[in-house]
Amino acid sequence: MTVEAVVFDVGRVLYQWQLRHLFAKIVADEARLEKLLGEVVTEEWHFEHDRGRPLAAMVPERIALYPDFEAEIHAYATRFNETIPGPVPGSLALVERLDEAGVPLFAITNFGAEFWAGFRPTAPIFDRFRDIVVSGEEKLAKPDPAIFALAERRFGLPASAMLFIDDNRANADAAAARGWHVHHFTGAEGLEADLADRGLI
Repeated sequence: MTVEAVVFDVGRVLYQWQLRHLFAKIVADEARLEKLLGEVVTEEWHFEHDRGRPLAAMVPERIALYPDFEAEIHAYATRFNETIPGPVPGSLALVERLDEAGVPLFAITNFGAEFWAGFRPTAPIFDRFRDIVVSGEEKLAKPDPAIFALAERRFGLPASAMLFIDDNRANADAAAARGWHVHHFTGAEGLEADLADRGLI
């Protein structure tokens, strides 16, 4: 079936994301920074917020485990936008080209609800999207097939009519298993070629 709509992931597809980008500003000691990122404020722990756990539960629990890192854990909760240094080069231009070509745009993102509320207003590119499924709001996260089923209902299109773009292979594979067209994102240049091959831009 022909692709009728394009569905983007957000982190590392449209916008860069790196916890180190925040913490390198506030932790001068390299050994402390590596312990912080490797053990305390990890991507695995952060994923709990993506799945729907509130910061009000996560932060005190983490501080109790790592009291010496209280300031850094608070910074994670209050300065999250600083973990997003900017757009992925070339990606937002592709969103604009798709939109201008009349292709319906959607997104499915693993993003904590509280962090999304703080980030979304800074990113007007999302005004071009018809709907965005946010994992933290739904308490469902990729690669759980249920989030793709939810997206199909929300977007009003069958899996076979949508192209899903994600940098995480497991997420792309989960969408493919439901019958979505998929693109495993490694950079805007490769995505541009794929979109052109599909006649979308």
